[in-house]
Amino acid sequence: MTQQLQTLPVKGFSLRGLAADSPARPVFVALGAVLIVAWVLFSFDGGQFFSQSNIVGIQQRSAALGIVAVGQTLAILAGSLDLSVAFLMSLSSLVAAETMAAYGVLPAIGAVLVVSALTGLVNGVAITALKVHAFIATLGTSLIVKGILEYRYDGPAGRVPESFQYLGYDRVGPVPVSALLWLAIAAAAWFLLRRTPLGYRVYAVGGGPEVARLSGVRTDRVIVATHVLCSLTAGIAGLLLAARLGAGAPTVGTDGGYDLESIAAVVLGGTALAGGKGGVAGTVGGVLLLAVLDSVFNQLEIDSFAKDVVRGLVLVAALAIYARRRRAR
Repeated sequence: MTQQLQTLPVKGFSLRGLAADSPARPVFVALGAVLIVAWVLFSFDGGQFFSQSNIVGIQQRSAALGIVAVGQTLAILAGSLDLSVAFLMSLSSLVAAETMAAYGVLPAIGAVLVVSALTGLVNGVAITALKVHAFIATLGTSLIVKGILEYRYDGPAGRVPESFQYLGYDRVGPVPVSALLWLAIAAAAWFLLRRTPLGYRVYAVGGGPEVARLSGVRTDRVIVATHVLCSLTAGIAGLLLAARLGAGAPTVGTDGGYDLESIAAVVLGGTALAGGKGGVAGTVGGVLLLAVLDSVFNQLEIDSFAKDVVRGLVLVAALAIYARRRRAR
């Protein structure tokens, strides 16, 4: 079965070819160019872009977005997406902080993972069994979670012990622990996509769900699995945000715009919104690109409106470049 999946034809390509064809190179070229521009702008402004404090800050700021963007990559590769991640991150931070205050760290981590997995399961079942479009299904879930948050919480709640707060701020040499966590999750997702039958099935379903189904792939199970994994990464990101804040907050996910930002990072990394093409490596580049841009904005004290305009222009430009490359092929 695994051998059949590896050679499964999807829209004129073999599945192995799809998995091996990485469109991540342009985002890393763009990242290199932005790094050079950032260094020049920082120098003119009297700062040092490549100082340890700035590099550590970029890593810390990008970790939460990077973790949830990895999960978003899995969902999008399968031809779906998840708009509920931001509210789920907020809910996870509150579940974590309140459970830690009452029962300790390990029960809190378990509770967050259970809540996250159930949320992903609801999303997946709504999409596959009820045949609701992923946009509507996950938007509906996000509104449900939003209602729970607004009903139960007026502000921060719970308390995170200092031992767990190290996750948000401690470092191993110059590398933050949060960045190492992101790296581990990205590496695990890369291995899943490139070296496991589930990974081959994800590309198959995203590249051509009907072809995949006729070839014996249980497409519904793949979509449900990717949504469960996506929600789990959102829960882990919520744990990280709780560690940083020392408590849970009902707006920490939405204030950070992690739903649309995670999709933007995936698209910047070259993963096709239609599914079936892309990967985690490009998403890592997209997250780092957004983080470097934010660092430049903060150094130059650019207002939030201008930041959003520049992010939007970068995203549109990236989509235009990828579209031109596909037409050229």
